[in-house]
Amino acid sequence: MQKYNPFSVEETWQSCWLDNKAFKSIASKDKPKYYVLEMFPYPSGKLHMGHVRNYTIGDVVARYYRAKGYNVLHPMGWDAFGLPAENAALKNNKHPEDWTLSNVEAMKVDLNKFGLSYDWDREIATCLPVYYGKQQELFLDLYSKGLVYQKESLVNWDPVDHTVLANEQVVDGKGWRSGAPVVRKAMNQWFLRITDYADELLNDLDDLKGWPERVKTMQANWIGRSEGLEFTFDVNGWDEGLTVYTTRPDTLMGCTYCAIAPEHPLAIEVASSDEKAAQFVSECQALGTAAEDIEKAEKRGYKLPQTVVHPITGKELPVYIANFVLMSYGTGAVMSVPAHDERDFAFATKYNLPIQTVILPDGKTVTESDIYTGQGVLTNSDIFDGLTSSDASLKISEYIEGLNKGQRKVNFRLKDWGISRQRYWGCPIPFVECKDCGTVPVPKESLPVELPKDVTFDVPGNPLDRHSSWKHTKCPCCGKDAERVTDTMDTFMDSSWYFLRYADVKSNDPIGDEATYWMEGGVDQYIGGIEHAVLHLLYSRFITKVLKDQGYVNTHEPFKSLLTQGMVINNSYQDASGEYINPDDVEWNGDVATHVKTGDLLKVNRMEKMSKSKNNGVDPNILLERYGADTLRTFMMFTAPPERDLEWSDGAIEGAWRFMGRVWSLLHKSFESLPVLYTDDWGSQELKSVHRAIHKTIDKASKDIESFQFNTLIAAVMELTNTLSGMKLSTDAEKSLYKYGCGVVLQLLNPVAPHMTEELWKISGQETPLHASSWPVFDAKVAIDDEITMIIQINGKLKEKATVPINLSKDVMEDKAREIAANHLEGQNVLKCVVVPNRLVNFVVRPM
Repeated sequence: MQKYNPFSVEETWQSCWLDNKAFKSIASKDKPKYYVLEMFPYPSGKLHMGHVRNYTIGDVVARYYRAKGYNVLHPMGWDAFGLPAENAALKNNKHPEDWTLSNVEAMKVDLNKFGLSYDWDREIATCLPVYYGKQQELFLDLYSKGLVYQKESLVNWDPVDHTVLANEQVVDGKGWRSGAPVVRKAMNQWFLRITDYADELLNDLDDLKGWPERVKTMQANWIGRSEGLEFTFDVNGWDEGLTVYTTRPDTLMGCTYCAIAPEHPLAIEVASSDEKAAQFVSECQALGTAAEDIEKAEKRGYKLPQTVVHPITGKELPVYIANFVLMSYGTGAVMSVPAHDERDFAFATKYNLPIQTVILPDGKTVTESDIYTGQGVLTNSDIFDGLTSSDASLKISEYIEGLNKGQRKVNFRLKDWGISRQRYWGCPIPFVECKDCGTVPVPKESLPVELPKDVTFDVPGNPLDRHSSWKHTKCPCCGKDAERVTDTMDTFMDSSWYFLRYADVKSNDPIGDEATYWMEGGVDQYIGGIEHAVLHLLYSRFITKVLKDQGYVNTHEPFKSLLTQGMVINNSYQDASGEYINPDDVEWNGDVATHVKTGDLLKVNRMEKMSKSKNNGVDPNILLERYGADTLRTFMMFTAPPERDLEWSDGAIEGAWRFMGRVWSLLHKSFESLPVLYTDDWGSQELKSVHRAIHKTIDKASKDIESFQFNTLIAAVMELTNTLSGMKLSTDAEKSLYKYGCGVVLQLLNPVAPHMTEELWKISGQETPLHASSWPVFDAKVAIDDEITMIIQINGKLKEKATVPINLSKDVMEDKAREIAANHLEGQNVLKCVVVPNRLVNFVVRPM
């Protein structure tokens, strides 16, 4: 018997599928459609185990629904723009496009080694003009609908590299590359009006029945709808008022000071003539724009000469420029209630400001040192004393409205989407700046605005700013000299509509007619990491809603169902200096890990996310060379449910390898010589039992795949494999049922291990390739048990078990139970017999 050798088998079938375009998707209303999609990767050049898990999950689903008779769309492409490519260009002295496209080709080769059933005719790369030119068209459509605008916004500015930095590029207040202190700087930026869709984005979360509740909650929190009061303090020493917004009007009587952002107009005015104020503003701007960094920083303030007037009490309250207030959030000013807000309390304590308790929890007293942030009953609030927080919020809001100093208002945490990036490797924003005409869109017939190839990165800043010819053009309106906008788009823009381009990738329009078919009801199944739960998914939902309003698509939500798979995690090891050690250099002595070469003790960090920095990753290509793709796919699907983290285990991979060998041995033996005599009546009880097990497994496997329980799918197939391996193969009926059962094993295992099952299917004499064959049909009648295990109890305690025919009458069950339990009933007086049909018989007895 031939031994299982995955390498020749897998390479053969991969070539067969690719050469014959076995997974090409064709829109046809003769079949129901199923669009399954994994989030496309950034082409770093190398696959990691997280990729393998993600794409295998999608492939199992795609192969299953294809076998079930669906018209499946399963595409793949590349999220190819972004700063890492520019960094690589600097490091390797290579153009970002060359680096990116060579990585695409390398990763495509690796993906195909796993037998993934992609329609490569629909491949896209966001860095190619054929893609981003269509994106520029969509951008102009959004502009024509008033959804694109420019305004000044605060950014992280690196004064050495002359570039804007993302928050994650600011490390300890310094530019990640230059090491220069970063400053907060106002620059003209491009925005999309996502806030116009805030209510719709929030309310439509209820329609997403196939999304995890955790993700919907994260999106709802990010959108952050709140009801509150916006009102204005009069300011002594300034002509304008100070407008604030609060979700807790009930705490207004406890306001003892106000705080404003360093970029607030009042702060700017004071800083213009106050050197110390100007110095403090400069220090605040060095914190950058990341809310998380600002929140962690020590709370500091600068007292202004101006005061505000409390709108109810008339008291004068101090005003501080504070480093924790952001101009980009709300009005850039806050009322501060230190008795009922932890941040306000810390600031008030530091600067010895009054702390006035105005809310009591359930009427209880609190000391001045206590901070109570919950709802309660008002105290020290004059005419509002004794009101509950909810009643007081209403009454105080009405009071302020009666004074014409404010109004109730709905606010959103969500801010408009800033899409400007001051870097080269991104989709150019298709506008020009003309001295006479202003900011003018490039005509659609002149698109795409392509990136110039002849750029250098030897000088800090955006190469587009200093390009000798690309930047200079003619105004589309007046024909005079003009300059192109050198900002490029946020890469989230590239990924906000790529799933629509897959649906009709050859169309001259950004979104073609075929998208109507594939996007009916949205992408049926979307798969990706929880780290994209907010921004990518939110932006994709926003763009889809906009495009529906413009008539491009027929759905208001992009993704019908969402699966967020867990991470692949592994132990990491550190020596005494903190350096991470390669797992191959680790030796275990009992519970102690040591360095195999030096013998030094190592610190073990249990099950962390695989990462390059922690040296605990596992190269998929090494495992492919050792075990083949099917073993690795089976390990990934069997070791943990997809939504949970997968703990790396060499032993579990070995177990998957042994299972592949068992299936090969079981199904390979005498396969060609076995007869095919399928029937509904197998005669003996033993064969009927096997037949029943086959159909039960078909049913379970179908339900398990549809609910992403791939681990229990594989366990069920393993159990069926064991059942078949225990069969006698003496009669034609036994041989025939064995061959039928083996065929079902191949069909059920095919989505997980496509290469081996395809090969064995061919060996069995099947003319139609397995990838083009139908899913086995489940027969509910066959799956019905004709026997049950009857439980026999005495006074509620188990005494015997017996296999009996199903659906016996109560009298017959009692008779059989008396016969089987005769020795237990001897010398007992049966007071009562309780019979639960098809389950148990319980005798209630007492000694005679």
